[in-house]
Amino acid sequence: MHDNSSNSATLSEAVRRGLRRLRWLLALVLLIGAAVWLSARFTADRPVDYADIQDQFKYGSIGSEPGGSVFDAVGGLLPPEPIFAVLPHVCPDKLPGGYASLGLLEEEGQPFPIGISRRHRLGVDQVGLNCAVCHAGTVRETTDGPRRIVLGMPSHQLDLQGFFRFVLDCTLDERFTADNLMGLMARNGAELDWFDRVLYRFFVIPRTREQTLILAKRLERIMRHEVPDWGPGRVDTFNPYKGLQFNWPLARLPLSELIAASDFPSLWNQQPRDGMYLHWDGNNDSVDERNLSAALGAGVTPVTIDHPRLQRVRDWIWTLPPPPYPYPIDQDKAARGMPLYAEYCMDCHADHRFKEGVRSGTSIGTVVPIADIGTDRHRLDSYTFDFAANQYSLYPDSNYRFTHFRKTQGYANHPLDGIWARAPYLHNGSVPTLRALLDDPKDRPARFYRGYDVFDQVGVGFIADVPEENGRRHALYDTALPGNGNEGHRYAVDLPSDDKDAIVEYLKTF
Repeated sequence: MHDNSSNSATLSEAVRRGLRRLRWLLALVLLIGAAVWLSARFTADRPVDYADIQDQFKYGSIGSEPGGSVFDAVGGLLPPEPIFAVLPHVCPDKLPGGYASLGLLEEEGQPFPIGISRRHRLGVDQVGLNCAVCHAGTVRETTDGPRRIVLGMPSHQLDLQGFFRFVLDCTLDERFTADNLMGLMARNGAELDWFDRVLYRFFVIPRTREQTLILAKRLERIMRHEVPDWGPGRVDTFNPYKGLQFNWPLARLPLSELIAASDFPSLWNQQPRDGMYLHWDGNNDSVDERNLSAALGAGVTPVTIDHPRLQRVRDWIWTLPPPPYPYPIDQDKAARGMPLYAEYCMDCHADHRFKEGVRSGTSIGTVVPIADIGTDRHRLDSYTFDFAANQYSLYPDSNYRFTHFRKTQGYANHPLDGIWARAPYLHNGSVPTLRALLDDPKDRPARFYRGYDVFDQVGVGFIADVPEENGRRHALYDTALPGNGNEGHRYAVDLPSDDKDAIVEYLKTF
């Protein structure tokens, strides 16, 4: 009897040990499974790609979505996708017309405007900016005519500073709460599972607000109203770069260095530009380095940049033809303008053959000293020797490290292919039409409106005397403000009016 009881106790203990081992084994399996699931979830990197290169240009990723580590998953210029989608509903008083009211271009059937890319990275659906946000514009022949989207054209209607201001201001608004956002996201159709809901409520939304506070502080001097507004079609290329890429304290920089808004350039026909001095001040002669630098301005970092997808865009714009002038051209007048242009303009800007890659003119792509060109110097002065030196620290120990940037003392001569679609003119967009550019600076418009897309076929540019249309106000441009000067570039200004008109007609053939 005693032996039987002892054997039963031993057996029971063995069963208990076996059950404990089984529980530990099951727990280990569950733990490993959870680790694998979490790893797969947070290491997945799935950009939304497009077979058509034009769609890829408009909506594809270049790597500007946040990333690098889990803690950086919501640390970019834009909040995660479900939040970005409802942000205009969080703060409707700050953006009553939605993103389109800032000049972002919307197409039917697309969830976001042109220039907004999507990517699932670090467990979160992200959005970012791509090349098209600054390089896709619209043109209309008449106020009631259809709007044509031209890819590679400067985004002359885009208020990029207003867009950044809205994102920063709304994210820091008292209505930016987990309860409000979760409700808006659900009503907007966001597909969030239980884990997503926990992640957004307790990490993503609070972290987005924290990161925005950091960004707002870094950019405070140029996002508030201490410097003149950029306005539609313009961007301060390098001062946000100083604050975000290099963590420079902008508060310590002289105010004059922070006044640097310049027009978006065109992005077509890049192959014959390689080797010319690029950017407005000619600080680089490599198209590829220019592209990498511009990508940094769009929000990529050396960690997140997507080189293969950026290369795909680069290969497309390498031979992308400039858009032909879409309206009638007086061929006889253009023929009269050709020799006048050759005498006064071709040496610096090439001629109509540049769209085929012919580089006529000995000074094309070179830098004219500021004392000679005489245009507003603020953009030139904002790009400093110290900044150029810091650029060489980017992409270290890689084939992408910058080697071509330099500080110049003037502005570069650029080719004029597709010039009809690149209004307004001069580096800061201070002259509304080509015809006005051929006038003496004192006769050029001192105040005009920007952001309208109805085309001026006589002056060649956009109609500049319309303050608003359908409730959307256009931006008043005042050439008396620092950085907005329209002086300089006094070429062909003494010609008779008929000769100037003939040159403008010839420029329509570019």
